[in-house]
Amino acid sequence: MQLYLLFILMAVLTILSPGPGVLKSISNSLNYGFKTAFIGVLGLSFGVLCVATISATSLGALLAASNTAFTVIKYMGAAYLIYMGIKLWLAPATQMVNEAAQVVSHKRLFAEGMLFQLTNPKALVFFLSVFPQFIEREQPYVPQFVALALTFCGLLIVIHTAYAFFAQRVQRLLKSSQGGRWLNRVGGTAFIGFGVLLASAKKSA
Repeated sequence: MQLYLLFILMAVLTILSPGPGVLKSISNSLNYGFKTAFIGVLGLSFGVLCVATISATSLGALLAASNTAFTVIKYMGAAYLIYMGIKLWLAPATQMVNEAAQVVSHKRLFAEGMLFQLTNPKALVFFLSVFPQFIEREQPYVPQFVALALTFCGLLIVIHTAYAFFAQRVQRLLKSSQGGRWLNRVGGTAFIGFGVLLASAKKSA
């Protein structure tokens, strides 16, 4: 896949950008500890895989559509990313609150992560509007879909685990308004940058 490296870069910065999923992983780490929070990260990743699989049929239909339809979908994805970036820039500073230590079932935390993604419209929008353009229509669809979906899930596990690991070491910063504002600005810039990149990207014939 010629666009695989671009997909990895896009996925990394997208997952790195602060959002509900990142905040959940950080909160789990602060509230339940790093090891327990990792179970929640696995749940989030499995939820993303479920959303991608559910979207697979629609993605296949989109890839079989005309070039005009593909262009429309591309700009929809770019507009979505830019919108998310502007929204993050304008959002009030996100502040993390470290609640008293709690004991939680691993099964419950995994299920919460999975359901969080299944009920998150942002994940569905991503896999319907952004994901399709990284699959080359002249190549077999299923192997490309599996490779990209598993790559995204793997990156999510690595990045969210890193967030959870460092969350406990920078608690004071995360609980300050300055730290929350910094997270929003970094995330907003990444989304806007990828929106522009997405709009200008060309798909191989």
